[in-house]
Amino acid sequence: MSRHLFILLFSIILTACQDGSKEKGTSSKKEPVKPSTKQSEASEKKSDINEPNGGLYLPDGFSALVVVDSVGPSRHIAVNDNGDIYVKLRKPEGTHGNLALRDTTGDGKADIIKTFGDYPNDGTFATEMRIHKGYLYFSSEQIVYRQKLTPGKLIPESKAEVILIDQFPKRWHNSKSLAFDKKGNMYVTFSAPTNACENFNTEGQVKGMKPCPGLEVLGSIWKFDENRTNQVQQDGEMYAIGIRSVVAFSWNDKDNSLYGVQHGRDYLHNHAPQYYSKWHQAVLPAEEFMKIEQGDDFGWPYTYYDHFKNKRLVAPEYGGDGSMEDNQYKKPLMGLPAHWAPNDLLFYKGDLFPPRYRNGAFIAFHGSMNRAPYPQAGYIVAFIPFKDGKPTGEWEVFADGFAKVDTIVSMPDAKYRPMGLAEGKDGSLYISESKQGKIWRIHFNGDPKQFGEAQLQKMEERKSAAHLRTPDKIKDDLSIK
Repeated sequence: MSRHLFILLFSIILTACQDGSKEKGTSSKKEPVKPSTKQSEASEKKSDINEPNGGLYLPDGFSALVVVDSVGPSRHIAVNDNGDIYVKLRKPEGTHGNLALRDTTGDGKADIIKTFGDYPNDGTFATEMRIHKGYLYFSSEQIVYRQKLTPGKLIPESKAEVILIDQFPKRWHNSKSLAFDKKGNMYVTFSAPTNACENFNTEGQVKGMKPCPGLEVLGSIWKFDENRTNQVQQDGEMYAIGIRSVVAFSWNDKDNSLYGVQHGRDYLHNHAPQYYSKWHQAVLPAEEFMKIEQGDDFGWPYTYYDHFKNKRLVAPEYGGDGSMEDNQYKKPLMGLPAHWAPNDLLFYKGDLFPPRYRNGAFIAFHGSMNRAPYPQAGYIVAFIPFKDGKPTGEWEVFADGFAKVDTIVSMPDAKYRPMGLAEGKDGSLYISESKQGKIWRIHFNGDPKQFGEAQLQKMEERKSAAHLRTPDKIKDDLSIK
């Protein structure tokens, strides 16, 4: 595809996105980024740093240690074999968008904290931080970089190399998440800036554009050479399509395959109130846990996945009424609760945790923003067990307590939003959150042979909480209380 055609298609779809942001009940505002202050840090330490497990709820036998508090709004993290931690900061401008942490005393807490990065920050959707083959890969909104790690040095001494440049203007859903296979390929998410490729110039019910212009450009996964510098999108190969927005993204070494968890679309009721109630809008559609293979088409924007019916249905903008099935597109491995915002995915490889966790998937759910008039939901780290190379179809609450409140009326009510996951060399699990930049390290202290259903039961009981259960249509409607 020529560069001129790329630009034309992008202009069309970006215009649709901007028109859509004016829709009643929608918002294109990003979560505000506020620098930490000494006062807020002191309050944070006083409030929960000394709580058991850093304020988290975990299965029996697990414990959590607070590695660091309030390093600032951040996204993904990476942990080196020596325990050094690298954090992608959410800085809209300036430089020094990366953070490096080191524990020199052996107590598990970071006592050296340094920012670095001489590249220009370009927005708060800057997301990725990964260590791969001795390099630190990270992304701003527009560019993927890498730096060679220097053995023994906390801060890389090499100059950052530009691996991939996004030549189009900044937009909504502009994260660049990365995954690497074993053959030298780098996979990059190019998420769509619209909800359902809407044409807001239509009268009456909102209609979608079919074919959706620019779907191959935005709304897809692309594959690139991990070692080639200064690439643009046209230098890569489109790998899969029909994927609205993916931030949780990882290569599974166990089956040598690519996986992602999609952010499902919004506003079913707003666009088609004759078919969908506000309750439907709150609980649909699913966030999709996907195995992504070459040539796959997952059907966005023309369809969505209903995890209650376990069916892919036609979207209302394209003639759907909540019951019309469309089987021409690939289905996910399983559907997960709506609007929970899956923002990181990690396949556990270690031996520290009980054997049932090995090769299973941890997902960081950032938490919903648009389930009103029902409580917001998610704000946990979940675990999906795998058996015979496939997910069992059930999800478990692994870590909860981030929000600090049960009934979350709106996103700002939640104190923390789980964001990034990383595995240490010893098998411990690191969890970061995006609001203040807190990081926990999860360790297992029990007897792996004695770990079973009894230890999981109290976490299963947490699913009855307002931020985890399927809301009751009447009792949980906050607008009538």
